[in-house]
Amino acid sequence: MNKKRDRLEVIYDFLRIIQDNHNSIKPTPLLRKSNLSSQSFNDYFEELLGKGFVKEIYDKKKKSISLLAIRAFIILRNTTQS
Repeated sequence: MNKKRDRLEVIYDFLRIIQDNHNSIKPTPLLRKSNLSSQSFNDYFEELLGKGFVKEIYDKKKKSISLLAIRAFIILRNTTQS
């Protein structure tokens, strides 16, 4: 049985998914790729939004999420790999 991801791993995965999608992704694909429940997704998203790591961008017909803090992502990546 696989162990659950800890909080740092979930945040890293969340940011990595956004980065892998050219720093912009719609909420539904991000939810699916992050493999989180909708409630957990909203909790993590609100936290990252509040800390300025991600930003919601609204076009005429769609909403997307963009990664803002590339430096923070690099620091987080180095923390999770050690």
